[in-house]
Amino acid sequence: MNRKRFLSALVTAGAGLPALQTLAGIGLPAVSDKKEPLVPPYLKPGDIIGITCPAGYIKRDEIQPAIRIMESWGFNIRIGKTVGSRDYSFGGTDAERLADLQAMLNDENIKAIMCGRGGYGTARIIDQLNFSRFQRNPKWVIGFSDVTVLHCHINRHYGMATLHAKMCNSFPDDFGKAEPIVQDTIMSIYQALTGKKMQYSTTPDNRNRKGKARGALIGGNLSIIQSMCATNSEIDTNGKILFLEEVGEYLYSLDRMLGSLQRSHKLDNLAGLIIGGFNRIKPDDPGEEFGRTVYDMVLEKVKDFSYPVCFNFPVGHQKNNYAFKCGMMHSLTVADDAVTLKE
Repeated sequence: MNRKRFLSALVTAGAGLPALQTLAGIGLPAVSDKKEPLVPPYLKPGDIIGITCPAGYIKRDEIQPAIRIMESWGFNIRIGKTVGSRDYSFGGTDAERLADLQAMLNDENIKAIMCGRGGYGTARIIDQLNFSRFQRNPKWVIGFSDVTVLHCHINRHYGMATLHAKMCNSFPDDFGKAEPIVQDTIMSIYQALTGKKMQYSTTPDNRNRKGKARGALIGGNLSIIQSMCATNSEIDTNGKILFLEEVGEYLYSLDRMLGSLQRSHKLDNLAGLIIGGFNRIKPDDPGEEFGRTVYDMVLEKVKDFSYPVCFNFPVGHQKNNYAFKCGMMHSLTVADDAVTLKE
């Protein structure tokens, strides 16, 4: 997307930050019906960000650009034991990844957890994690792709805001020489973590469905969301603004996953729907052409509903992947001249 056609406005939250709310008790049922999320404390200079790998592996030298940039923001970094570990495609064994993430959830000195990369693996450990100390001492969980498991699980059970954003493997080697869109998206992480209200506007697509919506923002990777249906991490979409993104799938697979959300009524009661990047779609086999675009599939699945729908929003497996505060209340305006998402 041409940077001139995309404006990211980051507005300060004001003199005072919202007071942190607390949950009474441990192991509560889903709290997705609460109007206001629980907001982890925003970060200040000297705070510690932990880096861990709950899914795919990443080498220690590959996280150095992220460390340099986050240290330049005034934060201290704690490297988890899974960074540099490898069990085939995973960042260590299930037991190692579980222990590393659990330690960071428990550590009161760590104020945010940055996942090293996505891939696959978080679903293999999610049911063994204990969030009781995390509830008492909330912190920001940062990542996207496979980390969608954590966003949806935490939102459903604890009503806690999390940050859908780029991870260590997306930080540029030389920030000063990076493309403006890369710099903007990386800086959106800093802005979100330090308490700025987020607002994004983009050029409308002629296949958008106009309208206005207000609700908690929730979502992430389509295949992950679909795979969590009927599990303890199942996403609750009622009354929310849902955003979806995907990468590297066949068209028929995308239709199947969207159809699963439709059949499980995840699309029935949305406030609004945001379609981000659906990239690197695999070509149909010759003679097996699917004959439908992503636009066709989405609009078919939501034809019985009237909420606003927008396409090609800057979130997903792409350079223009901006930080989204999952669980926080947002307004979405889909108009003829612009699409705006505002915290």
